[in-house]
Amino acid sequence: MYGPQQESAPRPAAPKKITVPNVVSSKGQQPLVMLTAYDASSARIVDQAGVDLILVGDSLGMVVLGYEDTLKVTLDDMIRHSAAVRRTGPRALLVVDMPYLSYHTGARDAVLAGGRLVREGGAEAVKLEGGRKRLPVISALLDAEIPVMGHLGLTPQSLNAMGGYRVQGRAMAEIDTLVADARALCDAGIFALVLEGVPSDVAAMISSQVSVPTIGIGAGVGCDGQVLVYHDLLGLFDGPAPKFVKTYATLGKQAVAAVSAFAEEVRARAFPTPKQSYRLPRDVGDALARRN
Repeated sequence: MYGPQQESAPRPAAPKKITVPNVVSSKGQQPLVMLTAYDASSARIVDQAGVDLILVGDSLGMVVLGYEDTLKVTLDDMIRHSAAVRRTGPRALLVVDMPYLSYHTGARDAVLAGGRLVREGGAEAVKLEGGRKRLPVISALLDAEIPVMGHLGLTPQSLNAMGGYRVQGRAMAEIDTLVADARALCDAGIFALVLEGVPSDVAAMISSQVSVPTIGIGAGVGCDGQVLVYHDLLGLFDGPAPKFVKTYATLGKQAVAAVSAFAEEVRARAFPTPKQSYRLPRDVGDALARRN
């Protein structure tokens, strides 16, 4: 013994894993933060930033796979990208979009698809689009112990039926439909509801009338949380951004500038320098020099 030992300062408690019940109980509390991620690197970044939910969105069709819309994304695509995110062990709740045609053909197909997202992709919940016509599918997923997040308003998988990416809920009949759909989905047992492309007054009204948290994207500040696409937030996706996007960085332009600088140095033989190169041991170098 060398005298009394000083007690070390207590380590801060590790942040607890966020679960579906945590999300449900957040209604009326601090707003939820949800952001998309599509691979291990993006998942680590958003989780370290402290988001509450990570969404592996079928928006990966456009920002990762280069499609014009989400309709070409397959179940295997979603499983592959979800599994990459899951392998990082995120603190945030991992929610995965069910892609087009994975649940439109009936409850049995939906459960099989949702089960693969959970078992192979590591999803902790799934998200699907649509109102009351999705109730049988939602019920079947919940019976299979798969938590479901709803999605109303502008539903990108309904792009062709809607005639494009159009704001929903601007006429009284549309508002009544949205309210009825939201109530029905909540009564069915969804744990949260995304409202996309909805006037802010309508989204705030729906948020006040349902028991689960609402997460807005282009739906105003009256929702219980907000979600954006990772590439939009960071300025990585080339092209005009929707009205509801706020770009917090211009990493795409910075990346182009960095790659351009690399290309210029390579062509000028300014890279690599000795600092980025390996050297032989002196005796081997001397022997090689004598041989040459």
